[in-house]
Amino acid sequence: MAGKMIVFEGLDGAGTTTQATLLRNYFLSKGKEAFLTKEPTEGIIGGTIKAALRKEWKTSPFTLQVLFSADRSHHLTTEIEPLLKKGKIVICDRYILSSYAYGSLDVSLQILKQLNAYFRKPNMTFFIDTQPSICVERMKKSRPHLELFEEVHKLEQIRRNYLNMKNLFPETYVIDGNRPPEEILSEIIRIAVKS
Repeated sequence: MAGKMIVFEGLDGAGTTTQATLLRNYFLSKGKEAFLTKEPTEGIIGGTIKAALRKEWKTSPFTLQVLFSADRSHHLTTEIEPLLKKGKIVICDRYILSSYAYGSLDVSLQILKQLNAYFRKPNMTFFIDTQPSICVERMKKSRPHLELFEEVHKLEQIRRNYLNMKNLFPETYVIDGNRPPEEILSEIIRIAVKS
């Protein structure tokens, strides 16, 4: 039996990690095998990407997107696909739509689509739509410094990109992220259980 891949997308500070974790915990509480993963990954390529996002080394926007695709390819092959083949639920914090929404600030969407053309589409995507100003305030409280894309004007454009591109993937739901986490989770569970 094939499993189900559920992806969480949103701006940095939107609450994707919180909601992905809460949904995984919900499934576990119902006796379902659910696994939480994220991109960039904890692997070698993912670590290189994170260092670039923290501005510890500099590369071209195109090279960064190639690294994201390489990380995703390895992630699918070694972790996501094997779990799905065993019928498990895989919850991924960020995936292809992040590459489109963030990457298209500096790289053409056509190139990004080519880089990601052969990757599986998720069964369901939740875009946690949180106001950029709220995201920045949350990040300032939880981090010593902001990363590459974490400025209000950039986040506003990335949010527009997400909303414009949400129809590129089937079963994409826009969830109001400006509410308490438990309210957001209730809506997500209703959708996830129904589908």
